[in-house]
Amino acid sequence: MRRFVILPGIGGSGERHWQTLWERCDPAMRRFRPASWNAPVLGQWIVALDEAVGEAGPSCILVAHSLACLLVANWSARSSLAAAGAFLVSVPNPQSAAFPTSAAASFTTVPAAPLRFPTRIVASGNDPFGSVIYQRRCAEQWGSRFIELSALGHINAASGLGDWPEGLHLLREFAEEIQRVGAVPPAKGERLA
Repeated sequence: MRRFVILPGIGGSGERHWQTLWERCDPAMRRFRPASWNAPVLGQWIVALDEAVGEAGPSCILVAHSLACLLVANWSARSSLAAAGAFLVSVPNPQSAAFPTSAAASFTTVPAAPLRFPTRIVASGNDPFGSVIYQRRCAEQWGSRFIELSALGHINAASGLGDWPEGLHLLREFAEEIQRVGAVPPAKGERLA
């Protein structure tokens, strides 16, 4: 059975967040456990991700939201462990006014190198933490497929998505592609209504 490592952003994705709802419904989804959700330190989060991937195995898919997307990019550059892929939702821009710089200062440097595994970035047309232009640039640098959704804000609990069936469909589709071809080739970009 394929495993999924749930990687919430700062604050840990609360009770109404789609990551939490997915995790409750699927025993193959397990949340990583950093030292602190509210005072994130990149080095500690990388260690926690190493532990989670070590437990889940190299065929796992990382499911990251917000700040955890920057974690995945840094982890790819620093860790020797493998993952089958990463599903990255709402990549934040550390230069945006909304970015929690004081709480997440260690995350402000973002690697520009391609990630070591297939990735898909899902972006909202009106995300206050990361513009579509910024997220598309990350997709180009990281070798990710890019999907732009309609105006869903930061694609979090405040977006009112509940268990976000559209996102779960996109994740399952991504996992099937990885299973079928072993890797997902980068694409120029897709736009979904």
